[in-house]
Amino acid sequence: MTTAPKKLLNSIEQCVDDALEGVVSIHPGLRLLDDHRVVIREDIEQVITDGKVTLLSGGGSGHEPAHAGFVGKGMLSGAIAGSVFTSPPPHSILAAIRAVGKGNKAGTLLIVKNYTGDRLNFGIAAERAKSEGIRTEIVVVGEDCALTSSDKSAGRRGLCGTILIHKIAGSMSEEGQSLDDILLATRAAASDMGTIGICLYPCSVPGSGPSFTLGQNEIELGLGIHGEAGVKRMKLASSKDVVSAMISHMTASNNASHLAISPDDHVAVVVNNLGGTSYLELSVVAKDAIAYLESQGVSVERVYCGTFMTSLEMAGASITIMHLDKDGHRAKCLDAETTAPAWPRISLSESSGSAHNKLAPLASLEGDVVASTESTSQVKLPQDKFVQIKAAILAACDALITSEELLNELDRGCGDGDCGTTMKRGAQGVSSWLTQQTTPMPLDKLALKLSAFAEQNMGGSSGALYCLFFSAAAHAATAFETSTEHSHWAMLLQHGIYAISKYGGAEVGDRTMLDSLHAAFTSLQETVGSDVKTACDKAIKAASDAAEKTQTMDAKAGRASYVSKDLLTKPDPGATAVVIWLKAALMKVAEQM
Repeated sequence: MTTAPKKLLNSIEQCVDDALEGVVSIHPGLRLLDDHRVVIREDIEQVITDGKVTLLSGGGSGHEPAHAGFVGKGMLSGAIAGSVFTSPPPHSILAAIRAVGKGNKAGTLLIVKNYTGDRLNFGIAAERAKSEGIRTEIVVVGEDCALTSSDKSAGRRGLCGTILIHKIAGSMSEEGQSLDDILLATRAAASDMGTIGICLYPCSVPGSGPSFTLGQNEIELGLGIHGEAGVKRMKLASSKDVVSAMISHMTASNNASHLAISPDDHVAVVVNNLGGTSYLELSVVAKDAIAYLESQGVSVERVYCGTFMTSLEMAGASITIMHLDKDGHRAKCLDAETTAPAWPRISLSESSGSAHNKLAPLASLEGDVVASTESTSQVKLPQDKFVQIKAAILAACDALITSEELLNELDRGCGDGDCGTTMKRGAQGVSSWLTQQTTPMPLDKLALKLSAFAEQNMGGSSGALYCLFFSAAAHAATAFETSTEHSHWAMLLQHGIYAISKYGGAEVGDRTMLDSLHAAFTSLQETVGSDVKTACDKAIKAASDAAEKTQTMDAKAGRASYVSKDLLTKPDPGATAVVIWLKAALMKVAEQM
């Protein structure tokens, strides 16, 4: 087992909540939203009264000061935090939208980094907000310039350049500009910038070991902000040579994700600390970045150097370059006043002038922020069938809980090393609830409850995908209500697979959880008419074989698609997780027959 590096925390489980409480306690212009990991401007009611567009962003924790540090006048109205490196759940995003958007005719803009989990969870929340009559729009930021191939279905990642979008949108909102105008300007700006990162030492998620390994004289080019490895490993060199390699890669025309830069272009540059880099080194990198660009005839008009969007304690830096428009609008927005503490400014309370915050969290607006678990069927499962299904689900939960470290280890190097922890959170929530259930319920209600636990307890892209999977299965379950024939279980899998593919963008063969799910579905279809034990055994083998084959597949979706093929030497953790819970559940089913 990999040794977990030392960290100054009270507990792994509470570290995000403790950090957010710390942020608002030292910045009195910020408030927490009760029962949610959401930070809101203290003057949000006045913003709504003034009819100004409200702005929300967020993502997994571990990127501090992003995103809570960019909440304030002239930037964000609020920020939503997930667990470490895990997208925030839709119910918290919806609570934030309600807090800044309800009763606001100007509307709310969600600024979303281009990660599957963020797109899914912010998208789910946006659709629910729209159904409540809250005008909500989304701008997706994906300015990553590391990817050399155009076949990455997950797309360019959202990185530190996202803070420039926060600033432009915040300035325009403060001026009273419309949602449509802000949306147009931010989308244009997002397409006019690029970011690339370099790593000297990897980070580690609290409680886990380093996300990948680097030799003493090695550095990693083109990595993201979730601990995943980059696209190219290089020898350690001087700052001047490393910066040259970074910007050359970023601007190379044969790079599918490149940012075109020409002599006489005017740009803004952000030199960002990825977490564990000294300011001495950052200043050297900034000097070298400016010199390189100016040597190419580029006019560097704005430079921001500091800690803006980190990857925990990762030693390294990222460079963002954004084109400035000829009419000076973007530069004007970047220069505009802001009270956001991480721009950096100290966020002082206008009402009290206090330098220390002891105010209670803001109350959340009433209303259900989680997907409904109400059944559309009135037909409950027979007692014996309910007992069988309950036993199978609990067996699946136990298997996932005991496989936490196995899945985390598979996820290191191709993801952020927390697949097992994410699955365990969901499994513990389901197990704790289901153990107390003794009265049969409709099958679709049971599936909807699983969906809600995936959304609330798991978080991130895995939580969103399993939420969609079980929601779609619940809809299909109403067709046969009390039947537990394995042909009907195949139908549930089919509907769940379709939902994951439709909203997540992955397909069978992309090296994801879909490979194991589809193999099990196909096997169950082919064994219709066979006895239950035979059907279960064949489905388990099919799923296991499919997961094993992912070891040699090219990743075309998810975070693994950003990682060098040379590092993908183990089975996909998502596909392996499917095998673990599916095997435990089907073995329990066969045992009871």
